[in-house]
Amino acid sequence: MCNRATRACLAIGVTLSLAAVAAVAADEDQACAGMPSHHQLRTALESARAQSNGGFNLDMWATVVNRDGVVCEVAFTGTNRGSQWPGSRVISAQKANTANAFSLTKFALSSANLYAAVQPGGSLFGLQLSNPVDTGAAYGGNSKNYGQSNDPMVGQKIGGINVFGGGLALYNNQGTLVGGLGVSGDTSCTDHIIAWKVRHAINFDDVPGGVGAMNTDNIIFSASPFQHPSCDAVGMPSSTIANGLPTSFPVGPLQTP
Repeated sequence: MCNRATRACLAIGVTLSLAAVAAVAADEDQACAGMPSHHQLRTALESARAQSNGGFNLDMWATVVNRDGVVCEVAFTGTNRGSQWPGSRVISAQKANTANAFSLTKFALSSANLYAAVQPGGSLFGLQLSNPVDTGAAYGGNSKNYGQSNDPMVGQKIGGINVFGGGLALYNNQGTLVGGLGVSGDTSCTDHIIAWKVRHAINFDDVPGGVGAMNTDNIIFSASPFQHPSCDAVGMPSSTIANGLPTSFPVGPLQTP
């Protein structure tokens, strides 16, 4: 039977639960402090998507995660959430998580750099099956909020590993590794190109070193343990654009194209 003491305990329990939720939300807000805002991400994504990137010239998704893999922002370029491949929303988050998860303070690896090593017989075969996506975080919430500042993935640890182009680690202008960026919606080579331009535009490309050209995390098409397939047979050629990225969009703090 319910009595005053029981009701008081329940009220205290509810109050404590709400306080705990508020504390978690505050921690999440702080965890994304210094990361690009939703407006900055979408503006940079729209600008990059409007340029020559090879591929099919499709609309795109982008996701930013912090160093702990918590989703900070999700954005798209189209007029609504169905203007770009719906499946690419979660793929963009996987790519962001991958680049963050396998980059270090002094060594950046893009998701494109992992392709060759995870093939059968490769030194990292099976990596793509590790760190699975949190499906509750990926597909929960109201679909109308997908790609908005209140996307249900925001504040969640999405997980997931993706091993083709489009994921880049984020280094701020002090050279500190702060998270990852993932872009998806076109060929994997075009995804990488657009991600590179977005990272440059938001000024998170002070890359300390990598396996790509000019000691970066750029995509590699030549024979290498970090090689990625060319996408030139699909849509418009992109290899030339990608190979020129470190020159036309050089890595480093406070750079402009």
